Amino acid sequence: MSDALTRPADAGTAAPPKPNAVVAVLALAGIVVSLMQTLVIPIVPELPTLLHASASNTAWAVTATLLAAAVATPVVGRLGDMIGKRRMLLVSIVLLVSGSVVCAFADSLVPMIIGRALQGLSAAVVPLGISIMRDALPADRLAGSTALMSASLGVGGALGLPTAAFIADKWDWHLLFWASAVLGAVAFVMVLLIVPESRVRTGGRFDLVGSLGLSAGLLSLLLAVSKGGDWGWTSGTTLGLGAAAVLILLAWGWWELRSKQPLVDLRTTAKPQVLFTNLASIALGFSMFAMSLVLPQLLQLPEQTGYGLGKSMLTVGLVLAPQGLVMMAMSAVSARVTKAKGPKVTLMIGALIVASGYALNIALMSEVWHLVLVSCIIGAGVGFTYGALPALIMGAVDPSQTGAANSLNTLMRSLGTSFASALAGVILAQMTTDFGGHALPSESGFKVVMAIGAGAALLAFLVASFIPRRQAPAPAATESDDRPEAVTAKA
Repeated sequence: MSDALTRPADAGTAAPPKPNAVVAVLALAGIVVSLMQTLVIPIVPELPTLLHASASNTAWAVTATLLAAAVATPVVGRLGDMIGKRRMLLVSIVLLVSGSVVCAFADSLVPMIIGRALQGLSAAVVPLGISIMRDALPADRLAGSTALMSASLGVGGALGLPTAAFIADKWDWHLLFWASAVLGAVAFVMVLLIVPESRVRTGGRFDLVGSLGLSAGLLSLLLAVSKGGDWGWTSGTTLGLGAAAVLILLAWGWWELRSKQPLVDLRTTAKPQVLFTNLASIALGFSMFAMSLVLPQLLQLPEQTGYGLGKSMLTVGLVLAPQGLVMMAMSAVSARVTKAKGPKVTLMIGALIVASGYALNIALMSEVWHLVLVSCIIGAGVGFTYGALPALIMGAVDPSQTGAANSLNTLMRSLGTSFASALAGVILAQMTTDFGGHALPSESGFKVVMAIGAGAALLAFLVASFIPRRQAPAPAATESDDRPEAVTAKA
């Protein structure tokens, strides 16, 4: 492709955007998406009864969201770079609202799975929002704003869990999805009115073959990882999907390296700053999931086990809620450290904080306040790391590749989470204790998972140490930059 295209902003965005309003609206959109991901957690045990289906089949209400998010994130990010990030942000929110409405009307399994898949297709909202910030905000606002946008995922999840548990306990469960639809509609209107369209667009032809190849590879991989425990890790289905994933992704990489306009620019991805940031993201995603799995189970297991605390799902949500507030507070601290020392140092500090939280959890897990303290420490570390990751990515890629690069980084964290879920499931299924004729995860099993979480965070610290020293970020194109040559795309 020749030098690229600079296209005029949409008619409604001629006036310079107000940074505070843009940041607030984009963060709201991120929180709404993260709320969607936690809505179903309080009702998962009851889904077989509510949807008149088996537990193994209702698990697809969670799996469908995971698969759809994995497929949509890199594709939507690339489309945002090509035809407009705000436009694809609005499309993503429409998919969220549509999926929420479908779930709100669902009384059987199939429409619930369809609705949850539609909700999963909105997962690119956060990386798109970060990319819009790079294009629309002054340089001195970027570090703090992107850190807050990244933290919105954790904030929404932490605050959404107790709210969802309360609603599910007091009213009809369909109200959860109506609330999601209303919040999504509010976010859509606010984005439409306040957020400017980016002037940074590459145009060009969409890599359909690359999109289909990556989607097929990710679906095969994630199905094998997420369902392997049910199907059997050595079953023909699991092994066949794993082998198919390897072959498809190798073929996809071959295609992408030869494509003039690839879905993912693998040469850019191979840059040390991008490569090691993405590898650290996988380790961090792996580490972060351990807390989401261990703490709720410890809180809910019967007190008679000797280590369970016998609390309700609502209490679980309330225990984890402060973590979201800590994450939000730490996003501002993360931005200051990034400005002073660079995002590499911020990422390494965050990884060490996460590791220390898990190490403390191994010793302190017998009281509710222990788990509140641990979740807040880990949340502080997550606030640091979530702020540093987009800064590292955007400091290494051309503005015309921001959407795709941020989306790929988000995908890496999701892959780490999926691998952690599979491994932790195996450990807790093997390390059990008998309780009234039922096998429950043992205290030792939980401690092993927490130790692995700490190890994964330390691995992220080690990988981050290989990231090159601080580099000056590529300049963002803003509405005040009227030069036709301001935006370029490489061949």
